[in-house]
Amino acid sequence: MAATCGSKSGGVAVSPRIQTLAKELVALSCEVIVARSTPAVAALMKETRTIPIVFSYVVDPVGSGFVQSFSRPGGNVTGFQTYEFTLAGKWLQLLLQVAPSVRRVGLIHNPATAPPGFLRAMEALPASPSAQLIRVPVHNAAEMDTTIADFAREPGGGLVVMPDTFNDARHDEIVALTAKYRLPAVYTHRFDDSLICYGPDLSDVLRRAAPYVDRILKGERPGDLPVQAPTKYELIINLHIAETLGLKIPPELLAIADEILQ
Repeated sequence: MAATCGSKSGGVAVSPRIQTLAKELVALSCEVIVARSTPAVAALMKETRTIPIVFSYVVDPVGSGFVQSFSRPGGNVTGFQTYEFTLAGKWLQLLLQVAPSVRRVGLIHNPATAPPGFLRAMEALPASPSAQLIRVPVHNAAEMDTTIADFAREPGGGLVVMPDTFNDARHDEIVALTAKYRLPAVYTHRFDDSLICYGPDLSDVLRRAAPYVDRILKGERPGDLPVQAPTKYELIINLHIAETLGLKIPPELLAIADEILQ
């Protein structure tokens, strides 16, 4: 069965509704639960330490306290990490390649839901002589417009839309606001109406959970199945958005793009 799931559970924000749904799901005495998202896993682990849980779309399973290590998860949880921290440098590189005039790189995130490991990974990158990294926290939906507008008041701004369930849920609004304030932005997974996206093929991440479920149903323990990182990544470039922002995509990026949208 699947759980797509705000209280804190294991340091992860879990909403009361998600916790209630997790309790109801565990009460069904499933043989295996497939959990899609960090809050879903956190809620389920609060309800059971015995029913096997296979996760996908989890960014930092060790930092979130779900597993002991990638190679030996231990306990009743294993699965598939959505991102690797090494992607942080790639997102910054892509933004500066597409928009070389950017001097201020805003890391848009919600402090309550964004995986802190990625913010640390971005800030640990070697200092760029041409661009300053700035945290751009958005605490709720009502702040989104004013926060992006405030950031855009100074010239030379661009955004990295951090991997964050809050950002994903408000993707359409973020895209509209970056267009409104003419901010180039890099997204961490596929959104067809975005300037540039680079990240894992999320459909592939989810599909790869099925063999683990099968192995557990056949008797293997989740704690013995290693957590796996993504194996398929995709670079998607939207030429129409680039044109509206007055940007010319470098030919070397077009040559390696997995998909070019007109």
